[in-house]
Amino acid sequence: MAATAPRPTTRKRPADASRRRTAGRRDRVQWKGYLYALPALTVLTVFLLVPLGQLVRISLYHWDGLSASTWAGLANYTEIARDPQLRASFGHSFVLIFFFALVPIALALTLAAVTTRAARLRGVSVFRAVIFLPQVVAMVVTATAWTAVYAPEGVLNKALNTVGLESVNRSWLGDFGTALPAVGLIGTWLEIGLCLVLFIAGIGQIPRELYEAAKVDGAGAVREFFAVTLPGLRGQITVALTLTVIAALRTFDLVYVATHGGPGNATSLPAFEVYNRAFNTGQVGSACAIAVVLTGVILLLTFLITKLQPEDDGS
Repeated sequence: MAATAPRPTTRKRPADASRRRTAGRRDRVQWKGYLYALPALTVLTVFLLVPLGQLVRISLYHWDGLSASTWAGLANYTEIARDPQLRASFGHSFVLIFFFALVPIALALTLAAVTTRAARLRGVSVFRAVIFLPQVVAMVVTATAWTAVYAPEGVLNKALNTVGLESVNRSWLGDFGTALPAVGLIGTWLEIGLCLVLFIAGIGQIPRELYEAAKVDGAGAVREFFAVTLPGLRGQITVALTLTVIAALRTFDLVYVATHGGPGNATSLPAFEVYNRAFNTGQVGSACAIAVVLTGVILLLTFLITKLQPEDDGS
C-alpha cells in the first residue's frame, strides 16, 4: 500500500496574496472616498459645527455681548421653562405648523389630484406656475404685500365690505385674536406651491397600471385617490412635511417685517426671540439657549417625521 503524499501547502499562498491585495486595494479605494468628501467636511466643520459649539458654550454664560461674561450653568435653559413669554413663543410655533405644514399639504394633495386628471385642460401649466410663484418671491416683499392686504383700509377689508360683512372688519395683524392666524395664512400661501410641485412629480412616478387596475375595479376619482395616489405619495408627503415643519419653526423674517412680534407678544416666535434678546435686550446667553433648544426641537421633529417614511421608499 503506497503512502499518500502530503498536499503541498504552497498552493494557498497565491490565493492568500490575492485576497490581501484585494483587501489593500479596497482600503485604498475607501480612503480615496474620504478624500473626496474632505472639502465638504471641512466646510461643514468650519461653518456649522464650530459655530454650533460656540453657541452651546455661550448659552452657559450670562453675557450682554460687550462686557465680561459670567458662568450661568443651566440657568438660561431653566429660564425658558419659567418665562411665560418664551413658553408662549414655542407654543406659537406649533400653531404655525398647522398653517405652514398641515393645511398646505392637504390643499396641495387635492390640487395635485385635480390638476393631474385635468392635465389636458388649457391653462393648467399657468395655474401651476402661479401657485409656485410665492416660493421665488423674497420674504420681505411677501411680508410687506400681505401687511397692506391685512391693513384696516386694505384689500381684505374692502372685499368684506363689498359682500356686506363690514362687521367683520378689523386690523387683522393688530388684533390679538387674529394676528397669529393671519401670519399663519401667509405661510399657507407660501408653502402650498412647494408641496404641489412635489406631489405632481410624485404622481408622475406612480405606475399607470395601478390607475388602470383601479378603473377596471370600478373605482371613481375619490376611491382612486385614496387607493392609489395617496399611498404612492407617502415619500413625497414625508419630504413636504419635513420642509414645511422646519419652515414653520424657523420663521423670523416674516414676523419681523409684518408684526415685529406684536400685538404684545401675540406673534412672538423662538427665532424672533433669539434676535430680540441678542440685539435689543443684551441677553446673548439667553438668546443662545433659545437657539439651542429650537435646534433640538427641529432635529427631534425631523427625526420623528422621517420615521413615517416607508423603509423601501428611497425618495
